[in-house]
Amino acid sequence: MNLISFSLILTGVLLNAAAQLLLKAGTNVLGVIGIKKGQILSLVFGVITEPHIIGGLTCYVFSVAIWIIALSRVEVSVAYPMLSIGYIVNAYAAWYLFGETISLTKLIGIGIIIVGVYFVSRG
Repeated sequence: MNLISFSLILTGVLLNAAAQLLLKAGTNVLGVIGIKKGQILSLVFGVITEPHIIGGLTCYVFSVAIWIIALSRVEVSVAYPMLSIGYIVNAYAAWYLFGETISLTKLIGIGIIIVGVYFVSRG
């Protein structure tokens, strides 16, 4: 895989990770979402007007566009496993931004992902 292809994949992955973080920030603003009869319209309005959620969905759109370009250059069997880099990014970002915990089990899993991504990128 050349540098341009890897850069496209990494950009797509980071945009996808950013989308997840923005969606989580949006749900933190909205609170627990429940569907109650008669409140669906206000729920939908709240979701579609929440800036973090709009930002997250925008990141998804750009992520997909970049991903399509990346897939035109790299085999899907190599590109798709690279999405797991997003797990690493989001675990640390969720810890830093939202105070989520990173247990020893999560750290071991992240280590395994790093090793796996390394081997997949070499194949």
